[in-house]
Amino acid sequence: MRGWPAAGSDTRPRLLITGVGGKIGQVLRAGLEKDYAVLGCDLRRAPGVDRVADVRRLGSIAPLFEGVDAVIDLAADSRADASWESVLDNNVASAVSVLEAARRAGVPRVVQASSNHVTGIFEEDEPYASILAGSYTGIEPGAFPRIGADAPIRPDGPYAVGKVFGEAAGRYYSDAFGLSVICLRLGQVNREDRPKNESHWATLLTHRDLVELIRCCLVAPSTVRFGVFYGVSANKWRIWEIDDVRETLGFQPRDDAEAMR
Repeated sequence: MRGWPAAGSDTRPRLLITGVGGKIGQVLRAGLEKDYAVLGCDLRRAPGVDRVADVRRLGSIAPLFEGVDAVIDLAADSRADASWESVLDNNVASAVSVLEAARRAGVPRVVQASSNHVTGIFEEDEPYASILAGSYTGIEPGAFPRIGADAPIRPDGPYAVGKVFGEAAGRYYSDAFGLSVICLRLGQVNREDRPKNESHWATLLTHRDLVELIRCCLVAPSTVRFGVFYGVSANKWRIWEIDDVRETLGFQPRDDAEAMR
């Protein structure tokens, strides 16, 4: 299996992606490996996985973090209906292990995949519920308050609570140890790269915009010590606020799901 290039043979920044075998990891690997020396690890063998590793085991993954310029942490049970047992055993444990391994190795930045589910209960309120159901009567695009990173946490299940924990752990590692941590509450990313149901007209994050968002995170100045941002394309009916990610990270999404109707 592939590993890091020999010292001095590759001047590209070194990027470690955990959970690289999932759909988001595969999109990011394909979109970033031209400009970054990518090492992908996952719990199981899959396309794009260089190292099979359990990121919950700090001792075994520590060598992967040495000399790394940035980490994209995608390792988790990604099911929105994951049980408490799975969230505690997998998501909480892996979030802590990755942050601790990055701290010990002196990694400058960790980009953490959070989730829009941390505010998922808002989606039961109006006008969000109607928008996500594809019912737009009487609603003007953008004329309603979009949900921003400063909104109260309203997780919609154990998976979401685990992601809230990950954001809090990232904040702790930033404040206590100076690790730069950027948490992204990602929208809907799918293999088809287009809306598959009514909610996706609002929540889609295209592959192109996902890669660009991550690029913005990787090159953000060191003064960005901690941040939580929503990641979604510039959809006409989006319900999440992205002005802050535009201003702080320079992310300018290029796609709008509406163009795919």
